[in-house]
Amino acid sequence: MTTLRRPTAGERARTLAYGVADGVLAVPGVPYAPVSAHATDEDGRPLLLVPAESAAVAALRGESDLPATLRISDVAPVALPDRVRGRAWMHGWVAEVAAERRGEAALRISRLHPRPELLDLGDAWTILVLEVAEIEIEDAWGCATLEPEEYQAAVPDPFVAIEAGMLTHLDTCHRGELAQLLKGLRAVADEATRERIGRPGAGPVVRPLALDRYGMWLRCSDAPPAEPDPFDLRVVFSEPVRDIHGLRCVYRRLFATATS
Repeated sequence: MTTLRRPTAGERARTLAYGVADGVLAVPGVPYAPVSAHATDEDGRPLLLVPAESAAVAALRGESDLPATLRISDVAPVALPDRVRGRAWMHGWVAEVAAERRGEAALRISRLHPRPELLDLGDAWTILVLEVAEIEIEDAWGCATLEPEEYQAAVPDPFVAIEAGMLTHLDTCHRGELAQLLKGLRAVADEATRERIGRPGAGPVVRPLALDRYGMWLRCSDAPPAEPDPFDLRVVFSEPVRDIHGLRCVYRRLFATATS
């Protein structure tokens, strides 16, 4: 059996939709509105926390649903130029969550976004649900369009909820190890990247850009006084990891190999 070395389009879409990335709801005839918080239900349908007085909710009055698009922008948690790592457009029909399901939907969102208004929605807030008909994604792997069945059959990356903390820790505490890791990757990089990694001087500045169970992306740029001219490099794990223990083991092996 061949081991997968990269996330599938379905996994990437489910990860983007999970609820960590920012979302904007677009409904015909209604100004684009940022979504205060969102998560997904067990089938991957986005649950959107919005003010009850929003134009999107007003447009739904007297309607069972409306065509809508949830636009998602995935921004790197580490402060970098050009931080947008991916985008998704989830097209479908939006409706208000039924009154008897609002509590369950609020609980799902609160697990990812513990906001006080989710304890008691009252009349100020409501939750919308998007029935997904088509998904488009654009990220480091390229562009893809998915049908709902492919999207629903996939699962989000297991580190999606903690990725920001992991990358921030690597950037704060392990930049030296990341720089050594880059030097160790010189043998497997293409010719242009090998030339940049091997330049005389301080060597590239290495920052963590993204993490998933198959590997991580590094953002590399030339050290001052040279112009930054950044490039991204993929570090592939020897095998997919499923939990934080496996991830720590992978890190230890990578860093040990890089410094040996």
